[in-house]
Amino acid sequence: MAAPGPGEYFSVGSHVSCLTCLGQRLQGEVVAFDYQSKMLTLKCASSSGKPNLNDVILINLAYVSDVDIINDRTETPPPLASLNVNKLANRARTEKEDKLSQAYAISAGVSVEGQQLFQTIHKTIKDCKWQEKNIIVMDDVVISPPYQVENCKGKEGSALSHVRKIVEKHFRDVESQKSMQRSQAQQTQKDSTLSS
Repeated sequence: MAAPGPGEYFSVGSHVSCLTCLGQRLQGEVVAFDYQSKMLTLKCASSSGKPNLNDVILINLAYVSDVDIINDRTETPPPLASLNVNKLANRARTEKEDKLSQAYAISAGVSVEGQQLFQTIHKTIKDCKWQEKNIIVMDDVVISPPYQVENCKGKEGSALSHVRKIVEKHFRDVESQKSMQRSQAQQTQKDSTLSS
């Protein structure tokens, strides 16, 4: 069954099981179904295993070989939860500002290392911005190229100390990642030499 026939549809709230053309079995609750595009949206158990989360899967029924309705919902589905439009607008604005900040850094010629450090700091401290090639944190700390711990300047205190710790940890993590990649590359090279 590649797609529903004329007049067939899936009720919101029904539980269905689909077999894709790749042999993958997908099962979940119908969240939405669009007859025109033959797209089915299912809410499934979280792949992360966390009980309070769900995965939402979009399925193109043109690529489904079989659909079984496990439990058909006949009553009217509950009303949709209201959206917090202000929260969504703030999130969109924040994402846009972050992307503009990244674009600014690239256009200003900031090194990749500087951009990565900015992202790391920004995850912990949102009050973080670019001023030419310098990173300004909480309007108190300035980090100038080449963005090392010794390049952190500002009034001595907890803010400067905290930013220095973040910078220090960032470069420790980067170095750790590089050494792990080197050892993996060496192991791969040894394995290929042994198999030759």
